[in-house]
Amino acid sequence: MADWTGNSNSIYKTLGASNHTDKERQNEDFYATEPKAAKLLLELETFSPNIWECACGDGSLSKVFESAGYNVKSTDLVDRGFGESGLDFLNSQTEWNGDIITNPPYKFGKEFVEKALEIIPEGKKVAMFLKLQFMEGKARKNLFLKYPPKVIYVSSSRLLCAKNAEFDKMIEGGGSAVAYGWYVWEKGYKGKTELQWFN
Repeated sequence: MADWTGNSNSIYKTLGASNHTDKERQNEDFYATEPKAAKLLLELETFSPNIWECACGDGSLSKVFESAGYNVKSTDLVDRGFGESGLDFLNSQTEWNGDIITNPPYKFGKEFVEKALEIIPEGKKVAMFLKLQFMEGKARKNLFLKYPPKVIYVSSSRLLCAKNAEFDKMIEGGGSAVAYGWYVWEKGYKGKTELQWFN
């Protein structure tokens, strides 16, 4: 470890722990997903004609799905100039006859998964773009035991989630130190979770 020059906070900053970062986290947890992540997902999985992007932000993911021919419902709690704003997904009573794909606010990732699985029919899919750290934790362990993902796709190369969708600024600053993956559930699936790599 002779090349390690970090201090006691460095590991937390690298992992993106919100209470140890040297940069203030974005209000409402808005970190846009680079469109490449959605394009790669569509190479890995097939989805229903109808997709709900329930934390659409500026439309980074929705636009990719629309371009691929999907009927996309795009909503968000906050108005970022794209989709329908003012819709609180976690308190929505809407049933959805299709698949749900999003990068949820990380602090509510578990709740977004549970809500999505609650409101779709058997056999439909939920795909969430989440940190690999999401696999940790007792509460999430219980989530995975109750609702095992059908597959988790680990990105071998870093994909970006940029504060306020400022991807160029993030790249200039050295890119991302956080590892992400696509977690895919199929409602009703009770088998073992498959782990695959992509990108």
